[in-house]
Amino acid sequence: MRSTRAASALTRLNARSADHQYVLTSTRDGLFYLSEWVGDETRPVTEPCGLDAFVALVNSMGPQTPKRMTKNDIAFQKQLNKKAD
Repeated sequence: MRSTRAASALTRLNARSADHQYVLTSTRDGLFYLSEWVGDETRPVTEPCGLDAFVALVNSMGPQTPKRMTKNDIAFQKQLNKKAD
């Protein structure tokens, strides 16, 4: 299913932004756009776009979660920084 990637991106956006509730809408042409729930109605937030552009747009919206780093990742980053100096 094509819309699985779009729906997953929307789920991540809704988890990141607690004060907004977004809805995914698809057109007959296979394009996707984002709408926001306001009261009892939805308002379009984005213009209709293709799947890849929609996922990139939704992933860039809202507060971003910091990348998880393990102890090994941190130690490796320190070694890279020492080598560069």
